[in-house]
Amino acid sequence: MSGKRNLTAAERRERTVDTVIELSARDDPANITTGSIAKHMRVTQGALFRHFPSKDAVWEAVIGRIAERIIKRLDRAAASADSPLAALEAMFHAHIAFIVEHPGVPRLMMGQLQHARPTPARRMVRSLLFLYRERIEKLLIEAQEAGDLRRELNIEAAATQFIGTIQGLVMQSLMIGSMNHIAEQAQGAFDLYCHGIQQERGTHP
Repeated sequence: MSGKRNLTAAERRERTVDTVIELSARDDPANITTGSIAKHMRVTQGALFRHFPSKDAVWEAVIGRIAERIIKRLDRAAASADSPLAALEAMFHAHIAFIVEHPGVPRLMMGQLQHARPTPARRMVRSLLFLYRERIEKLLIEAQEAGDLRRELNIEAAATQFIGTIQGLVMQSLMIGSMNHIAEQAQGAFDLYCHGIQQERGTHP
């Protein structure tokens, strides 16, 4: 008698999501097919399509799960901080840690944004970026009101720069071929970012 337990439908879907993220760390997501996903999972394509009616449905599930995981991690990181600026730093490092743990995620996200047609997954990536930016802007406003940031600071530009700093680190790591690089450079990059937005010492209102 075999002790191997059959996976539930929910567990199978979760395993599919993890498989796509793992494959994306090794190859361009555009090259990932339902066949390669099924092969990696050691199931037939027919078994895969019992849980996902189409390839678009697979990508939608993957992006949805990524969004859920990263927002939950960022919110948890921010909640542990004792000031808006500290929350920004905690979120920055939580995001970096997530990328290091799941190096396929940046490729997945960028791949979906490059889609010419408005797929459900592409819309979900755009929605995730909106929620992300909303959280950053809220913390920047709170930090500005607390006197930690320059009064004339452009909040929209500062939020764009926050996201751009992480994207820049990701691009460097992709060029180098090692996501460990992003972790090594993270603190220095955040310190440089803060230098541009913080209130100068001695000028606190």
